[in-house]
Amino acid sequence: MNLAAGVEGSNSTLNIIIFLVFVAITLVIVFRASRNTKTASDYYAAGRAFTGPQNGIAISGDYLSAASFLGIAGAIAVNGYDGFLYSVGFLVAWLVALLLVAELLRNTGKFTMGDVLAFRMKQRPVRAAAAVSTLAVSFFYLLAQMAGAGGLVNLLLGISGEAGQDIVIAVVGVIMILYVLIGGMKGTTWVQIIKAALLIVGAFAMTLWVLGKYGFNLSSLFQAAVDKGGAGLLDPGKQYGKTGTTKLDFLSLGIALVLGTAGLPHVLMRFYTVPTAKDARRSVVWAIVLIGVFYLFTLVLGYGAGAIVGPDKIAKAPGTTNAAAPLLALELGGPVLLGFISAVAFATILAVVAGLTITASASFAHDVYANVIKKGRVSTGGEVRVARITALVIGAVAIAGGILAKSQNVAFLVALAFAVAASANLPTILYSLFWKRFNTQGALWSIYGGLLVTIVLIVFSPAVSGKPVDPKTGKSASMIQGVDFHWFPLDNPGLVSIPAAFLLGWLGTVLSKERNKAKYAEMEVRALTGAGAEKAVTH
Repeated sequence: MNLAAGVEGSNSTLNIIIFLVFVAITLVIVFRASRNTKTASDYYAAGRAFTGPQNGIAISGDYLSAASFLGIAGAIAVNGYDGFLYSVGFLVAWLVALLLVAELLRNTGKFTMGDVLAFRMKQRPVRAAAAVSTLAVSFFYLLAQMAGAGGLVNLLLGISGEAGQDIVIAVVGVIMILYVLIGGMKGTTWVQIIKAALLIVGAFAMTLWVLGKYGFNLSSLFQAAVDKGGAGLLDPGKQYGKTGTTKLDFLSLGIALVLGTAGLPHVLMRFYTVPTAKDARRSVVWAIVLIGVFYLFTLVLGYGAGAIVGPDKIAKAPGTTNAAAPLLALELGGPVLLGFISAVAFATILAVVAGLTITASASFAHDVYANVIKKGRVSTGGEVRVARITALVIGAVAIAGGILAKSQNVAFLVALAFAVAASANLPTILYSLFWKRFNTQGALWSIYGGLLVTIVLIVFSPAVSGKPVDPKTGKSASMIQGVDFHWFPLDNPGLVSIPAAFLLGWLGTVLSKERNKAKYAEMEVRALTGAGAEKAVTH
């Protein structure tokens, strides 16, 4: 077997069997969960039946995506210190979510981000805007997961050619749609809990294995990685230190990562699956611990892949840098460990994609269909039916987008989603919760303005077109090959788009005379005490 037919030493039959076993088990769990999915609350928020620790594990399952496992390990293996920025940014971001958003959001909302924004403003325009931004963030995040799926299966099953990868991405999309249609949030949450446990245990085992090879001495591991990949692996600037522009890119990426989490709709929606605000807080603490431990593992796995596999072999493998962790598993434990780790990575993609799909479909059905189109006059059964139809449409769009973006590093693609979330969602959420004067016009300017600025800058950035062709792979690192229409110099627009969204929110507010002091006072009391919230417990 050679690289064109997969990875040397890989057993594609074993990989398929392990993956199919996982899919079969999770589908059984999803079917069992679906028996209790009767109301909109069951479908969107799992009946608010999960405890803080359970929800914390599910949040870590939702958050530790293909970017965390495949993308970050690959970025560290190839770029060392600069690749670890993703781990640091993704983890620090949880402090913003814990301190500013989690508890207050749980108290003021019901199912979606639109509930929070519409609490003290004009319902229909604000809900429509919230749904648009939710769908945009979910689309970029889905791109990353689908890209990871295509590269991973190409690596494991030896599916050569563009058409083979495209078919695989479509299969992943179909399984993900099944999870959402059948199980709703309850089924999706259980899939995420199982997947989080498998991923953390698998990463822990590989971390111990790598450290054991170097006498549990980190210095020896780093030295081995440097011997294969060059001294730059331990120094800042291997990826982002070549010019002034790349240093700005580094700053822009960091800001987007740190501020993006608190605006991610699929993370925010998880706070509604617990019975009380106290449980929302506990779930974030659990998530921080699990995610923090996992990101420490990625440091060892990344440098381990650099030392044991080597950057050259990683660069030549199908799936580009996303192949680093599976290649490391193959070197450590042969086809069996590769099969297990790859099935876990696949499960990661399926669980995260299912969570994103249910969030996007809930936002459209609850905010747009039920409250904008039907003006609140709709049965819960009708709303859930629309959510399921929306899930089908989103699945189809995700499959098409994943096929387009399959050559990108998934951690980089997720960073774009974070930039959209931090620009379109976070300013509006913070202004709604903390600024008394904030009004409908400010919310609309902030959401639509932030979204428009971010997407325009992404489309005309080097991420989409204009990067030079890599002589090793014969491909450009841009999404669209062979053309150059970029004029914005940064890969990630966060440095410009996030301040612009805050500014637009402020400007829209001060130029409007609309005020609702009484509603803000009510929201403040509810946000801080939980009085009047869903399943409220005020003591």
